[in-house]
This record gives sequence, C-alpha cells and structure tokens, in this order.
Amino acid sequence: MVLSGIQGDCMGIFSEQFLDKRKQRFVQALGKEPPVVVVGAGAPIGIPGGLDQTYPFVPHPDYYWLTGSRRSGGIIVFDAANGWTHFVRPVTKLERLWEGDSDPVEGEDIAGFGDWLKAREGWPMVNLGAPVEGAQGDAEITKQIQEHLDEGRRRKDEAELELFKQAVQATATGHARASTFITPGVTERAIQIELEAEMFRHGAHGVGYGTIVGVGSHAGVLHFAPGDRRVGPEDLVLIDAGGSINGYTADVTRTYPGGDQFTSEQQAIYDVVLEAEKEGMSQCKIGTEWHEVHYAAARVMTVGLRDLGILKGDVDGLLESGAIALFFPHGIGHMVGLGVRDVGGRALGRDDIRSFCGIRIRVDLPLKDHYLMTVEPGIYFVPGLLDDEEKRETYREMVAWDKLNPWRKVGGIRIEDNVLVTEDGPSVLTEEIPK
Repeated sequence: MVLSGIQGDCMGIFSEQFLDKRKQRFVQALGKEPPVVVVGAGAPIGIPGGLDQTYPFVPHPDYYWLTGSRRSGGIIVFDAANGWTHFVRPVTKLERLWEGDSDPVEGEDIAGFGDWLKAREGWPMVNLGAPVEGAQGDAEITKQIQEHLDEGRRRKDEAELELFKQAVQATATGHARASTFITPGVTERAIQIELEAEMFRHGAHGVGYGTIVGVGSHAGVLHFAPGDRRVGPEDLVLIDAGGSINGYTADVTRTYPGGDQFTSEQQAIYDVVLEAEKEGMSQCKIGTEWHEVHYAAARVMTVGLRDLGILKGDVDGLLESGAIALFFPHGIGHMVGLGVRDVGGRALGRDDIRSFCGIRIRVDLPLKDHYLMTVEPGIYFVPGLLDDEEKRETYREMVAWDKLNPWRKVGGIRIEDNVLVTEDGPSVLTEEIPK
C-alpha cells in the first residue's frame, strides 16, 4: 500500500520529496559556514549470552528522520561543498541466507566512508545520531547543531502524521478489545495479550513501549508491568498502551472499572482527572508554554481534590508549594510521534528544564504549529508518597491526612490523549478511543 508521502519498503518509507524538505530545513538552520555533519544509524546490540543473537534493531531517530531507512550501519553526511551523501551497508550473502532477501537502501557503499572522512580531516565536524568512529567534533558546536536538528524534528510533516494516524487506528482496536475483555477474574497479563494481539491484527508492527496494565493499587505505579494479579469487581484497571508502525507510535491511557461500574470514590477521582485532561488539551495552542498546560490541568485537579476534602487551603498555595505533586507526581505529558518520547527538551537558549507545581516537566518550550503532544493528567494514591514522614510534616496543614483511607483503594487514575497543535487550535488525534 502506498500512501501520500509514504512508500512501500522497496522504495523506502518516506518519499524523496519529504526527505528533501527535511534536509533543506536542517541545512538552513546550520548558518552560512556549516560544519561537516555526520549522522549515524547505529548497530544492533547483542543479547547477553545470546551468541549471534541481537535485539531488534531500531535506528537512531535523527538518522531515520533524514533518510527513511531502518537498516543498521548507515551514515548520512553533509558538507557545504557537496551537500548530502548517504553511505549504506550492502546486503550480504549471509543476510540473505539467514534473514531472506532484503530490499537494499539506495546510497554509496559504506566502504567508501573512510576515504570521505579522511578527505575532510581537520574540518569542523559534528557527529549526531549514533556515534561514528573517527567523526569527532567540538562538543559545543555539536550541542548547538543538535538543538537545531531537534527543533526541525519537532514539527510533524504530513508523511509522519499519516504513519501516526495508522498507529492510532491500530491502538484504538487494542483498547476497544481490552475494554470488553476486562471482567472480574482475568489477569493483567491476559488483558495485555488481548490488547496487543488486536493491535497487531490491525496493522501494528509492534508496541511503542512496554504496555502498562495495572489493577487496583497497581494502577498507582506509573510504569507498572502487567503480571498475574486478577481483576476484582471493585478494582479499576489502568491501561497505557500504544501500537507502533514504522517507528511512529501512539501513546494512550484509559482507566476502566473492573466490574460493571466505578465505585463512588473511583468515579469522583475519574471525573476530576477527565476535567483536567479536557482543560489541558484546550490549552494546546500555538504560543502557549508547555508549563502553562501543566499548570492548567494541575489547577483543575487541585480544586477537585480540595472539593473532595482531600486537600485544604488556598489553591494557589497548594500549587506553588508542590502539595498537588503528592497526588499528581509527573508532568502533564511530552512530545510523541517518532518514538514514545519524541525530541522534547527545552527551547533554544534555555539552560535547563524548569520545575512547576512541584514537578520537573519533560518539555520546556512554547508550542508551535504541528507539534504533537500527549496530555496525560492523573491522580494517584501512592503509599511511598503519602506515608513519607517528611512530606507529611511539610504539608501537614494542606492535606486532610486523617481522611485519606477511603481514597487509597482507588490506586490511580490517568487519562491520556495525543494532541496536534494547529493554526485552528488543538486537534485530538486519539478522540476515537472512548473514555
């Protein structure tokens, strides 16, 4: 199947039109006297004790974004005099024997890279992507060039968005299957199997990250790996899962009742989190600072927890002191697309990522057109936080500590969608997945 801007494996994943535009955008950011740029794909990583076995190869995203190739061992280079050159590793006879025919990637034989590099000895050079032997560069220049490449990759073009939307479609089928499969007695692991199998049946090449399925108190563990725990009739089930296609992944969280409906405490927390997610998504507009999205969602949850009698006092004080982080201990989200944590980081010129509402956020920059973000507020009742003596002392007047017990059994509730920032406002690309 050939899509607009996306081609079959024999011709590469992206059309030359899209790849050329990406390269041009990057070169324009390099300035009038650009250094030599070397971007490596990387090599497979061997499985410990596995002899000749390796983990499935994933190319460095910088290399993949510029070339559309997922083959290992490649290097794409740029210099001002000659432009771009792509060195690729030819398909070997052993590969054909053990892995079958592989469609070759167009480019120069990697055997010629050494001479190319030697001819540029002493030139200003940076090595991006995976490390390339011999391509040593100035650390400060490399940092600056990396920031320009990151900035270029943050905006998703139409070819990337088509792959992402396919990943969303596969993800939607998985969550739909999970929502109907959940019933008292089934295990976290069984839910994972049903969800992932359905995504694979509908086109997913893999999962974008380790699927999270947490039952009851396990839902309060942010990256819980599903196990043998069985769903109880008054448990809730938190599922964070996304299908991946050609490296592009969706990232979606839904929280379901284990029985016919949520308990009263679960429903109350769910309603607060859902309202916070809606508020956070509504703030995903061009020019909005990402920390403002975090603050907007955190404020909704602070008001909600205060109304439920869990938090006490002035809302602004609860936010500024970090008291809300006892229940919302992570950032509102991150960039997504080429991998589950796509680029992110901080804006050019900012020294470090800052903290807000007691949390160091994952992204510290203003939103721009075609940024693709996750919005994932959550409220959790984590014993490690709530039973910490130092935190209890710090927030003794801000938390109704004597009223927490009925809420602890909730575990945790998170709701997450993927939002594209556009000139017309936020576009929720995962809205087809019920919540």
